[in-house]
Amino acid sequence: MNLNLFHDVPKGLTLRARSFIRAHGVKVDCLQVEQYRERWVALGIPSTEIDRVAVYQERWGGLVLPPAPQYDGGPRYLGVDTPEGSITEGWWFEAGTQRTAVPYAFMIGPAGEFGIHAGDWVPLHASIEGWVESLALADHAAMWAKQITKVTGDELDDIALGDYEPVREVMGLADTWWRGTDSLVAIYTGEAECLSFPAGRTARIYSGLDEWGLRGGVAEGDS
Repeated sequence: MNLNLFHDVPKGLTLRARSFIRAHGVKVDCLQVEQYRERWVALGIPSTEIDRVAVYQERWGGLVLPPAPQYDGGPRYLGVDTPEGSITEGWWFEAGTQRTAVPYAFMIGPAGEFGIHAGDWVPLHASIEGWVESLALADHAAMWAKQITKVTGDELDDIALGDYEPVREVMGLADTWWRGTDSLVAIYTGEAECLSFPAGRTARIYSGLDEWGLRGGVAEGDS
């Protein structure tokens, strides 16, 4: 497997996420979609769905990033496999191979969501960009926080988010980030929903942050 620096950073990300990819991202060789198009069409996969897979692979295929705080680190690298689904249900395709033996797959959903699939489909972020933004923010927050507190299960109900604002760039669905005056809160409910395991809900509270720690010098929505 060839390993190269990932210089061609996809557009549409914040400066923080772009800097994260440039600093930590590498590129590995990956599947070329056009080599499989004829075979996939023969399996009944619509050409429009194959086009969607090809666009994803061109943009993200082969990108290796540091492990995520949850989901046993997330995908080992981003890359596709044969689409799954139907015309009535919609189509999913693999977002990237697992880093460890987790009981679910990382998938891109019918509307472009990034999530996990294990019989039940749980979208974590509205797009792969949201997932990458969440990785970048977790890396940044861990570097600058004076304290990191992990909370699980019913303890999440005691987190008061009334004075917090959602971090919009992560495009959170099952997983969300919240910004306060001196702290960031990451809430992960994807595994709990997908595996019907409420005790698996997890939050990480990054406290003691100054303005740089809260935003990384990036205005919300900057891209």
